[in-house]
Amino acid sequence: MDVGTRITVTSPDQMRDLGRRLAKLLRPGDLVLLTGELGAGKTTLTRGLGEGLGVRGAVTSPTFVIARVHPSLGDGPPLVHVDAYRLNGGLDEMEDLDLDVSLPDSVVAVEWGEGKVEELAEDRLHVVIQRTVGSDMAVTDTMAADVDDVRDVVVTGVGTRWAGEDLASLAG
Repeated sequence: MDVGTRITVTSPDQMRDLGRRLAKLLRPGDLVLLTGELGAGKTTLTRGLGEGLGVRGAVTSPTFVIARVHPSLGDGPPLVHVDAYRLNGGLDEMEDLDLDVSLPDSVVAVEWGEGKVEELAEDRLHVVIQRTVGSDMAVTDTMAADVDDVRDVVVTGVGTRWAGEDLASLAG
């Protein structure tokens, strides 16, 4: 059973705040797939997840290292932040990262993971971030888009883990 909600985000601060709210719903073993074009706000949302989970280290895009582990500063789960953009081998390449070992004890957030890591967990959260079509803002570069564009964020829980969660509460 899939359960989901749609949220409108109008700034990077709101995207981070959404990540902090989402972190309150997460527990060890949760897999979060983040989908959206470059500059959509996937890393910004993950930064909020890290803040909400209370993990160590600045959450930045793991593009060149593929995966970063952010240990908990308290008694919560660590955050494993993965960028699967350059991984073309799907789950085979992902298995080389030992995510299946990390998953039971961690929250694993995978950017660009759609179609690559779903097999890691029967229950998972899909977060799709899209720029709002028809925005009255003229965006001339990625930085302007990050600052000014409105985003539609659709959060969908897949599996029994998410059946009882009130994802509508994420709307703030």
